[in-house]
Amino acid sequence: MKRIFDPVHHFIELTPAEARLLDTPVMQRLRRLRQLGLAYLAFPSAEHSRFTHALGALAMGTRAFDGLVATGRSFFRDDADVAYQRRLVRAALVLHDIGHGPFSHACEAVLGRRHEDRTRELLALPETRAQLDALEVETADVLDLILGDGEARYPHLRELVSGPNLDADRMDYLLRDAYFTGVQSGRYDAGQLVASLRLIERDGTPVVGIDARGVVALESFVLARYMMFASVYFHHTTRMFERILQDVLRELWPDPHALDPIDEFLAWDDFRVLNELRDRRSPSAIALRERKRIYKLAAEFNAEHDLSTFEARDRELRAIYGSENVWADEQSQVLHRLPLVAGDGRPTIWVQTPEGVVDARQASDLIGKITGTAYWRKLFVKRGATPLIKN
Repeated sequence: MKRIFDPVHHFIELTPAEARLLDTPVMQRLRRLRQLGLAYLAFPSAEHSRFTHALGALAMGTRAFDGLVATGRSFFRDDADVAYQRRLVRAALVLHDIGHGPFSHACEAVLGRRHEDRTRELLALPETRAQLDALEVETADVLDLILGDGEARYPHLRELVSGPNLDADRMDYLLRDAYFTGVQSGRYDAGQLVASLRLIERDGTPVVGIDARGVVALESFVLARYMMFASVYFHHTTRMFERILQDVLRELWPDPHALDPIDEFLAWDDFRVLNELRDRRSPSAIALRERKRIYKLAAEFNAEHDLSTFEARDRELRAIYGSENVWADEQSQVLHRLPLVAGDGRPTIWVQTPEGVVDARQASDLIGKITGTAYWRKLFVKRGATPLIKN
């Protein structure tokens, strides 16, 4: 057994086969991908990697799975079934981020390839498949848990890996991102939340929900997600430099298909992108290298019930400065981090109460009020832009 010390979860234990999986190139590359991308330009300590997050997700997912087994043993056929599912969920959580490119979403916006598609390719590599064979788990099962599409063989494990709400991915990154940014409002009662997880049968299928006694912990989880979105994930400095980064990546990769071959894709990471900027003299390259703010925040909308006020201000600024000098930022790329997003009448999280199973929005007034569509927007104007008309 290998033990790795982590500042968030303390000792994380790995089997020899899991340790060998960590040593593969696709996993070691995650050490060179920052978990929060350019957030370190706003929060200087946010230098943690996707590698450490993968370990943290494994730790949280294992705690959650073991708790589900302890309280819902009847949902598992036998000890062999429990052992397989435990190996499977741990492998999927370790590998869930391998498809990310340099600076994640900025890379996807430039290259037009989703990280989920890359994950599919990377899991098909002979070395990755060999490591999964050594773990005695099916590659197809791992892929299903990470991508969350198609028919689910283990729907309850999919919830723990790819969400949309009670996944170990979010459970770890909230604690980890809060720790490294210093944003205390991003913390939540992880121990109580995990202890409250339950397997609940809905329409003949087991789903992950919580016991009613864990509603307060769920509320702390929802609030933490909300606060981290407001304080970190949608921070104006980070978002501004992500926009600048996209211009830089287009300079580096003028051909959007340049990284289509998987070997070429794996050769790029955050470090290589930043190293390529050393001798580039474009305004965007200089701005990113030297943290020069090309844009200034002109307006922010964090409590809008629709887009009318935002759209009116957007038109006004474009009329004053010209559309080429105004940038309207949306939250679409980070919308999945918002609390308990649900649509089309779908439930958010099932809660087991003495009166029966209900939607979390019914079990908690707070969750009911905070859940829903957010029309958060920011408007930026290029610094030094000359007004075309007086404001």
